[in-house]
Amino acid sequence: MKWLELLTVAGATLAAAVTVVVLYSLGVRLTAIAGDAEQPSPGLKRSLAYACFGLCGLAVLFGLYLIIPYFSR
Repeated sequence: MKWLELLTVAGATLAAAVTVVVLYSLGVRLTAIAGDAEQPSPGLKRSLAYACFGLCGLAVLFGLYLIIPYFSR
C-alpha cells in the first residue's frame, strides 16, 4: 500500500474540512456582529460575512468538481 499517498489525501481532506468550517463560522460570527445595533459600520462586517459564505460555497463547489467524474473529462 502507498502510505504517503494515503497521508497526503488525509491531510488535504483535513485541511479542506477545517477551511470550510472556519469560513462558515467566521461568516456566522460576522453576521451576528453586524446585527448588533451599536456597531458603527455594520455594512462592512455584513459584506465580509457574505464574502466568507461565498468562499465557503466555492470550496464546496470545487470539491464537487473534483468528485464528480462528468466534470473531469
